[in-house]
Amino acid sequence: MSNALPRHIAVIDIGKTNAKVVLIDAERGGQIEALSRPNEVVRDELYPHADVEGLWDFILNSLAALQGAHRIDGISITTHGATAALVNETGLVLPVLDYEHDGPEASRPTYAQVRPGFAETLSPPLPNGLNLGAQIFWQQATFPAEFAAVTRILAYPQYWAWRLTGIAASEVTSLGCHTDLWSPEKNDFSSLVARSGWRPLFPKIRPAASVLGTILPDVAARTGLGADIPVTCGIHDSNASLVPHLARKDTPFSVVSAGTWTICMTVGGDTAGLDEARDSLSNVDAQGRPVPTARFMGGREFDLLVPRIVEPSLDDIAAVIEADVRALPSFVPGVGPFGVTRGGWSVDPDGLSDGARTAAASLYLALMTRECLGLCGLGRMIIVEGPLARNRLFCAALGRLSGVPIHASGDSTGTSMGASLLFGGGSEAALGDPIPPLEYAGFDDYAAKWRDRARSQN
Repeated sequence: MSNALPRHIAVIDIGKTNAKVVLIDAERGGQIEALSRPNEVVRDELYPHADVEGLWDFILNSLAALQGAHRIDGISITTHGATAALVNETGLVLPVLDYEHDGPEASRPTYAQVRPGFAETLSPPLPNGLNLGAQIFWQQATFPAEFAAVTRILAYPQYWAWRLTGIAASEVTSLGCHTDLWSPEKNDFSSLVARSGWRPLFPKIRPAASVLGTILPDVAARTGLGADIPVTCGIHDSNASLVPHLARKDTPFSVVSAGTWTICMTVGGDTAGLDEARDSLSNVDAQGRPVPTARFMGGREFDLLVPRIVEPSLDDIAAVIEADVRALPSFVPGVGPFGVTRGGWSVDPDGLSDGARTAAASLYLALMTRECLGLCGLGRMIIVEGPLARNRLFCAALGRLSGVPIHASGDSTGTSMGASLLFGGGSEAALGDPIPPLEYAGFDDYAAKWRDRARSQN
């Protein structure tokens, strides 16, 4: 394997809603091509689970297509969190549980007796399988015979790295994202892991940026790739968005990583303001450092709020603010800073134009993001990654609400670019001019009324 940094890097990027394989030109710092498919949940067998074999076929076919059309010099991996694979030498022992399945709720009272406190893990109690420890506990309790055959617990990025290389590893960004499995301050596994007897099942911890090895011969044969193609250990997707910015010296700064989830992270921030009752937590970055974080399911909520997206006009924005048209949290229960409240509109949304409805939803996301930044700490500037970087009203409103410069990433997805940088060669990400804040006479009053109403219901 050559010591030179790979130039054409294929990033396997598995989000909760969509899976992609993105080819990045590391020399130019841009995307060459992206292939995608929906990340569907399979609802048969023991419980709802990831379609890993469908994803595997998609990954291999995409690698073959990108190799044929361009060239691949290396493979990196990033995936959503709250997901693990229970395997042995023959493959999966149990299906990869969909974290939105409510099965783990059945063992919640028993799990609460062994679950570490927030002070140890900085991981809040979350519904269904959003705490990875709760998933594993439920799987062990519900399927004891199958669980007894498990020899490795692999976080999701490392599962795909194992499929590609045959090498098992653990990695801290996936272990440290609201799993209950990790203690960020100790930089080690939490007491839950030892108490449950799981420690021997977790492979050796490797850095996200380390190269695990090269692809297996059958992967090379299926894709047409050279047998010496290196594969990184992989990284949790929100933390991948941080990678292009970790070289920045002007801390603290905040990154808003948008997708199915809207994740607000403040690099160089203080974890003291985190509130376990409001879905704020500490992530762990690729260098193993705690990163105060707060989040809500912004992409999912936007899809629920806006059936047909239309770029809002100035008249649309004025109509929403002047008529005090508000979407109030939360439209996905159990998560976010207002997870205990039930979302609703102040008016019948069906009476709104598509542009006005898009405007109201964009302002809602900005207000929710500002709430999150109040929990994880507001940086000296905010960098917006992912689809929300293209939502100019969101960015302008967030600029007004926060009072700090807002920089929108030019990348269609910060996760793929960040994951490509695990091979090295990155420097401090260049930022364009900040987006001017929203200047509208009634917006401050609109925002104050929204906050008062949202907080009074929480």
